[in-house]
Amino acid sequence: MKLLENRTAVVTGGAQGLGYAIARAFADAGADVVIGDLDGEAAAAAASSLDIGDRAIGVACDVVNLDQVEHLCATAVERFGSLDVMVNNAGITRDASMRKMSEEQFDQVIAVHLRGTWNGLRTASGFMRDQPEGGSIINVSSIAGKVGNLGQTNYSAAKAGIVGMTKAAAKEVGFKNVRVNAIQPGFINTPMTAAMRPDLIEAKLADTPLGRAGEPSEIASAVTFLASDMASYITGVVLEIAGGRHI
Repeated sequence: MKLLENRTAVVTGGAQGLGYAIARAFADAGADVVIGDLDGEAAAAAASSLDIGDRAIGVACDVVNLDQVEHLCATAVERFGSLDVMVNNAGITRDASMRKMSEEQFDQVIAVHLRGTWNGLRTASGFMRDQPEGGSIINVSSIAGKVGNLGQTNYSAAKAGIVGMTKAAAKEVGFKNVRVNAIQPGFINTPMTAAMRPDLIEAKLADTPLGRAGEPSEIASAVTFLASDMASYITGVVLEIAGGRHI
């Protein structure tokens, strides 16, 4: 039996990047998958590309909008009968030095990461707490939430906030067998990091004991573990997946 067989998983921001890698891993592990994304067409295309037929669907969802997050989760339950795994992955960047960063840039990043994660937590746990088997929620933070990144006071603050939110939520819903954990990816090979200046890439790698960037599939493997019964006694944990960076 596969790790997530007979489970339904929702992944926000799942049409590309880390979110898609997680959705791909979930499909391979036997889950029914619901991909939520701001771009509904991209979500549908990503779901189709998982090659698991009608066991994967895409839904347009702006995670800042609570009604849309509720619709996303309700769709998963209506279509597949349960909501067993929720990955709050959707995120944006609006980088600028603190002196040059606008209030709008700050507010947009805080809203998507913090309010979006809270919306997902609140909604998914509401469904999961009524299920005898509970569920697993994984929030995507970042190593930036631990050490900070130049030009990302907004992003670093939001990702640090997700850590506190994860721990508080784990305490609130644990008695209903709902587990809440977070991951903190480090420097990962994505289109966003590939566009960085070569000297910045070299600096990131020099600060990573394993000496290389991580792959999206390596993040997805850790998330699959946290989603599965193999992690049945793990909650309130923040798992760094960063190649040893900032030990």
